[in-house]
Amino acid sequence: MKNKALLLAVFVVLTQSLFAQTDTTQSTFWHPNPPHYAVKQAFEWESLFPMFFTGGYHFAAGYRYEKFRVRFSVINGGDYDAEPAGVNNSSDEFKRYYKTSPGIFLGYNVWKNLELYGFVELHTFSIEQKSTGIKQDLESTDYGAGLSYQFFFGRRFYVQPGIHLYLRSDKSLDFGEARYDIPNADIAPVIRVGYRLCAKY
Repeated sequence: MKNKALLLAVFVVLTQSLFAQTDTTQSTFWHPNPPHYAVKQAFEWESLFPMFFTGGYHFAAGYRYEKFRVRFSVINGGDYDAEPAGVNNSSDEFKRYYKTSPGIFLGYNVWKNLELYGFVELHTFSIEQKSTGIKQDLESTDYGAGLSYQFFFGRRFYVQPGIHLYLRSDKSLDFGEARYDIPNADIAPVIRVGYRLCAKY
């Protein structure tokens, strides 16, 4: 009787151990194994999709190597007014639109899918005086930093909300008696959607 009880106890322990090992290697839609942040190499395509709602566009292509990622992008904001994002801006008198502009981003995953990155964007802005409708172009090399998190849905599709800080030098335009001074800093929330291709773990 004691031997049967001992064998039963051993069987239960081994079974529980086996199932515990199975659970740790199980991959699900929400919790894939290995996890997304364990990727060794991957190509990623993404877009700041709200730009499409204002008549513009944004596309980006990135390459990830372990925790590092380099990304190239092009943006056109359409009718999106970026002036309210500026610190000490002139939003009451002027509007500022993104014309087609390229950028490069270099990021590092500091924790799981949380990415900290720096960037350089060669922006061309269209500045519009509200009272007259007159527009002039202004070119600016913007440097900045961002923090965002990739929320994956399944293995490949993700949504990446974040916050960007843009920094730039002094620049201005004359509109007759009025003068436009571009803000030296913008703080703006961002949200991108993306798709991971050719991932290796």
